[in-house]
Amino acid sequence: MKKCLLLSFFVIISIKTFCWGFYGHQKINYFAVYLLPPEMMVLFKPHIQFLTDHAVDPDKRRYAVAAEAPKHYIDIDFYGSYPYPDLPRKYDDAVKKYTEDTVVANGIVPWWIQIMQQRLTAAFKEKNQAKILRLSAEIGHYIADSHVPLHASSNHDGQHTNQKGIHGFWESRVPELLAEKEFDFMIGKAAYIDNIGKYVWERVLESGAASDTVLKGEAALTKQFPEDRKFAFEERNGKIIRQYSSDFTAAYNKLLNGMVERRMRLSISSIANFWYTAWVNAGQPDLKNLHTTAFSAEDLKEFEAMNDAWKNSASKGRAHE
Repeated sequence: MKKCLLLSFFVIISIKTFCWGFYGHQKINYFAVYLLPPEMMVLFKPHIQFLTDHAVDPDKRRYAVAAEAPKHYIDIDFYGSYPYPDLPRKYDDAVKKYTEDTVVANGIVPWWIQIMQQRLTAAFKEKNQAKILRLSAEIGHYIADSHVPLHASSNHDGQHTNQKGIHGFWESRVPELLAEKEFDFMIGKAAYIDNIGKYVWERVLESGAASDTVLKGEAALTKQFPEDRKFAFEERNGKIIRQYSSDFTAAYNKLLNGMVERRMRLSISSIANFWYTAWVNAGQPDLKNLHTTAFSAEDLKEFEAMNDAWKNSASKGRAHE
């Protein structure tokens, strides 16, 4: 992949609804830590709070950097029908066929994950603790996004089918209401990924294939629920807001036969696999004694800028958690 990928996100993309919500992303990164081998746990477990808190940095960055948005999704249906044989799996080939403007406009999450994996592997080779932690937290976000069905659909928020709000419903409302009570996050151990590109595209294709089920399921269930039962005024993050009712949410989760839980579990497993693979490919460095234990002034400045941009948007009613 050419370096221009990192420099030429000049197309301004409208910010889409956030992915997995802050709750979901943080839970996913948190549980991924427990799948790692002891040799990695010596670093990741003591810093589990950082990995959890900063799982949402890429979403916060979307408020400050317009070019961030395409890294979170791919409107794969733009490229034809499943399994999208006309879409080259290599970025350079896709750009050659469709132009870079077109590829970026339709999202680059499968390619961006691979770039982040290269960066994380390099950080392990450098034994740079700050880079390892930051890149681990952020690649976890992008990997989790690639597991969300509506992140692989141009109808990402039901805007084409009069289902506005379904994006946040699937990935935020369902896990926030049900994860603690019903979801099982006891998963096996991290495994090595032989072919990163193949693995990424398999997850994206799964997401794309499931998007129709997500949309059609909600439409079918809506016919069974009158408006005053589909929505309710309930508490969320300490505020009383109008949202999908608990009854409708539980019925939707049942209709999807646990799809949200399965994709969340697979996200956790995938993230641990990527972390582990980066470490192995870096030569399995000893993580007990690393260099650069503190974040740079530049890192701290960016953390502050992201938080400020997010808070400013939240105060104007545009932020989603």
